[in-house]
Amino acid sequence: MPESKITLEQVRHVALLARLELSPQDENRLRADMDEMLAYVDKLNELDTRDVPPTTQVGEAGTPMRDDAVTNQPAADAMLANAPSRDRGYFKVPKIIE
Repeated sequence: MPESKITLEQVRHVALLARLELSPQDENRLRADMDEMLAYVDKLNELDTRDVPPTTQVGEAGTPMRDDAVTNQPAADAMLANAPSRDRGYFKVPKIIE
């Protein structure tokens, strides 16, 4: 088996931080998985990216903007139509803080 980049102590530390209880079999499986991930990152690091411009965002460029226009005018009577209790154009609620 090739030299592992991840030690069991590191796996146990990550499990402790994540509050995971791992069996010895799970620790070994996680160690192998993490080694595989690091090997993939090493493979990506071999790529020549000198001519690739850096990007700041992978997805769409920001949120589309729109005009801030009122489309529904407030109508106090309509808003209060189903209120169980109201007072001078406001919802009336029971006092909860004394």
